[in-house]
Amino acid sequence: MAKPDTKNVYTEALEQDDLEVENQALAESLVKSENEKKVLHKTLQRIEEESALLRELFNNANNELTNLKKPALLVADVVSMIDENKAIIKLPNGNRFYCYIAKNLENLRSGDCVLVDQKSLNVIEKVDVSSHVDVEKYVIIEKPRESWKEIGGLKREIQEVKEVIELPLKKPKLFEKVGIQPPKGLLLYGPPGTGKTLLAKAVAHSTNATFIEVVGSELVQKFIGEGAKLVKDIFALARRKAPAIIFIDEIDALAATRMDTGTSGEREVNRTFMQLLAEVDGFKHLDNVKIIGATNRLDILDAAIVRPGRLDRLVEVGLPSEEGRLEILKVHTRRMNLQKIKLKELSRALEHCSGAEIRAACTEAGYFAIRANRDHVTQKDFLEAIEKVKITEEEDLEYKKLVG
Repeated sequence: MAKPDTKNVYTEALEQDDLEVENQALAESLVKSENEKKVLHKTLQRIEEESALLRELFNNANNELTNLKKPALLVADVVSMIDENKAIIKLPNGNRFYCYIAKNLENLRSGDCVLVDQKSLNVIEKVDVSSHVDVEKYVIIEKPRESWKEIGGLKREIQEVKEVIELPLKKPKLFEKVGIQPPKGLLLYGPPGTGKTLLAKAVAHSTNATFIEVVGSELVQKFIGEGAKLVKDIFALARRKAPAIIFIDEIDALAATRMDTGTSGEREVNRTFMQLLAEVDGFKHLDNVKIIGATNRLDILDAAIVRPGRLDRLVEVGLPSEEGRLEILKVHTRRMNLQKIKLKELSRALEHCSGAEIRAACTEAGYFAIRANRDHVTQKDFLEAIEKVKITEEEDLEYKKLVG
C-alpha cells in the first residue's frame, strides 16, 4: 500500500489556511467598506441639509437686499377720478397732480389712499389705511388708578364733576324724566398743582366711558388744515366709541383770545380753535360725549369757549383750606410709618400750599427719615420738608406778576 505524499498534504493545508485568512480579510474589508459607506451617507445628508439651509439664507438675504434697493413710494390721497386710467391725487404737502393709474388697479375711488412713484407720481398700488389711525393714540386703554377716595380737600369740585360728567353717562334717563339737557362739559381752572388733572383721572376711573386725553399743544399742526382735521377726527372717534370723555389739558395753548393780526402760525391755531368750537356746539350733536378742559390761565381764554352751550360750567380748583390740607395729608400719609405726628399742626404750617406741594412735602419727609437711617417719619422730618418745599411769598408774588 502506497504512503500518502506528505509534501502535498502539507501544501494543501497551507493553501487552506491562506484561503481562510484571505476570506477573513475580505470579510473585514467588506464590513469596513459598509461602515465607511454609512459614514459617507450620513456626511452627504448633512452636507445636503447645510446646503439647503445656506440656499434658504441666501434667498432670504437676496430678497431683503432686493427690497432695500427698491425706491420708496409716496403716500397720497385720490382727490377725483378722471377716468379708469387717470386721476388727480393730493400729496401730504398739499400739492395736487394729474397722474396715470396702473392697469392692474381696479375699483379705485375718490378718497382712497394710494402709493405713487416718487419720480413719475403715477399710482402704483392702493393701500387700506384707516382715517382714525392718527387719533387712536389719544385713547387711554388702561384706565388711571386714581379714584375719588384718593382725592382730598376737593369735595365741592368732585360734586361738580360728578354732576356734569359722571351722572349723565351713568343715569341718562334721570335727565329725561326731569326734562333738561345735561351740560356738554366743564372747565377746570386754577393754580398749578391743585388737582385738575387728578379730577379727570378719577372720573375716567369711575366710569366705563372711553377716555380720550389730549394736550392742547398737540392739536396745533404744521400744515394748514391738519390741526382742524385732527380735531374733527378726535370728535368723530369719540362719537363712534360713545359714551366717551374728551379731556383737553392745557386748553389755553389752543383757545387763547383771538387777535385781529398775527403770524401765519397764529392764524393756523385760530383755524384749529374754530374747528373745536364747531365740534363742541355745531350741527352734529355730541350725544354721550363729554368734554373736560383744564387750564392755569382762565384770563387769556377766548370768550367763545367759556360761554354757556360749550363748556357750560367753570369750576375753580383753588388752593385747599386748612381742612382740605388736613384731608390731603391723610391721603398721602396713610401708607407712611409715622411716629408722634400732629397732622393739624402740619396743616397749619402748609398754609398757601397746593396739593402737589403737600405731596412733595410728604415725600421729602420720607427722604429725611432715610438719610437719618430710620424706618419711621417724625414731626421734625415734616417741618424740615415743609421748609424745603414751601414756596415763599416773594416767589408767589413773582409768579402772579408773570401770569397776570
